[in-house]
Amino acid sequence: MPLLVTRSLLATSKRIHLIRAMSSGYLVEDPKFSFLRDLGIERVNAGVYNGSWKGSGPVIKSVDPATGQVIAEVKTGTVDEMKECIKTADEVYKEWSKLPAPFRGEIVRQIGDELRKYRDPLGKLVSLEMGKIQAEGIGEVQEIIDICDYAVGLSRMFAGQIIPSERPKHVILEKWRPLGCIGVISAFNFPCAVHGWNAAIALTVGNSVLWKGAPSTSLVAIATTRIFAEVFKRNNLPPVATVCQGGADVGDVLVKDPRVKLVSFTGSSAVGQQVGVEVQRRFGKLILELGGNNALVVNDDADFNMALDAAFFGCIGTAGQRCTATRRLIIHEKIHDAFLAKLKTRYEGLLKRVGHPLDEKTLLGPVHNQQAVDNYLKAIEAVKKAGGTILVGGKQIDRPGFFVEPTIVTNIAPDHPLVKTETFAPIVYVLKAKNLEQAIEWNNAVDQGLSSALFTRDIGSIFQWIGNHGSDCGLVNINTSPSGAEIGGAFGGEKHTGGGRESGSDAWKQYCRRATITLNHSSEMPLAQGLVFE
Repeated sequence: MPLLVTRSLLATSKRIHLIRAMSSGYLVEDPKFSFLRDLGIERVNAGVYNGSWKGSGPVIKSVDPATGQVIAEVKTGTVDEMKECIKTADEVYKEWSKLPAPFRGEIVRQIGDELRKYRDPLGKLVSLEMGKIQAEGIGEVQEIIDICDYAVGLSRMFAGQIIPSERPKHVILEKWRPLGCIGVISAFNFPCAVHGWNAAIALTVGNSVLWKGAPSTSLVAIATTRIFAEVFKRNNLPPVATVCQGGADVGDVLVKDPRVKLVSFTGSSAVGQQVGVEVQRRFGKLILELGGNNALVVNDDADFNMALDAAFFGCIGTAGQRCTATRRLIIHEKIHDAFLAKLKTRYEGLLKRVGHPLDEKTLLGPVHNQQAVDNYLKAIEAVKKAGGTILVGGKQIDRPGFFVEPTIVTNIAPDHPLVKTETFAPIVYVLKAKNLEQAIEWNNAVDQGLSSALFTRDIGSIFQWIGNHGSDCGLVNINTSPSGAEIGGAFGGEKHTGGGRESGSDAWKQYCRRATITLNHSSEMPLAQGLVFE
């Protein structure tokens, strides 16, 4: 049979398979996915909550990226419904912020406990709707549980300070007060964890939270909000955490409304720049978590197997759709060939572990949608035109859903535009460095500055890497993967990554207004700097 006819038949067969899958019943009605019902997901779901559930906007279909089948439908919000949610968030903030901080911490503790009860079903929903493997989906929910625990402790600890005054019988106090309504716009790749980072901390310090999740992961946003709402209802509290799913028009209202005192936006650098301009136009506050073009540097004295494990997970975890995913692998020339050979072998073995995210044997699930596949294929064609070598991968996988092969690219210059561009897919560019100085130079030579990692056993190299002229990223790792982070440290990056910080450390301060209070408890009126005005 001619090759062209064979390809045509295969393509036709795949289309028929996909059409049949998409035309069958919704997954929410399939007993195999009973965990959806446990989360309150129905065939048609309201996508707006501000004390009651509603949704008058377009109805969208949530799709399983591994099969193309529809999970359920969502009635999204309108511009007017977003305005209603902002009004609610602005009003309930005034009541919520009057409550003692430890009491607010107790409510967040209950949210964490409620999430524990639903950790596995919610994690499975994350996997089903986003496409990441089940272990990662459950791990994402665990991340919110962890940040809730962190916030409970914070509720009894966040505080200002007492500063010595130069004037007698004066004291300077520093007080942190909540901002008001906090708007959270999250991305599809972490459909609930990013909201959790913001919400747990923002609620604890006294703010209300209004969330617009990615439209394609609306079911995760709805299920998560149901869990939050149940806790507030149980405690006879107003809806301090609300949600309004919708498109760009709905998000635009959230960004531009002056009642939304801070906007936390996670997404691309291009859209983040637009959001930043609009929020700054009204002198609002911003947390931007944008693009990442992360490098893993393997020095010649690295622990070979540890570095190999880190590279394998960093390049392939979440099918390359983490903002901290390893995009560039910079290997010392002395070990370059041996390291690359081992990594290639692991990649080739991975194709046996491709499957549905809810299959516990799966290590590689799908990318999120057709646009992600198209971006992957476009990057592969660009690599070929640039004369790069595709060592392994480089093709779409012929099966229903949105699957692509993890790809290693070699023989491409470190300053090539492709290497400097973040493609949200499992493509890694391998670069051969002469020494650590060159590796650091290449690490820093991209617009983004999110995450980085160095594998070395040399103490001098470690301090060179973390020093003033070392990695210029917000996350600077040693002997661990650049992909992922713990909740205890502040998460975020520099340059085109946006400069925002969320989660641990003192990131809570971003959700507050700082007031410097000078208190005179004397009977005189001395001026600062010894000024006499008579």
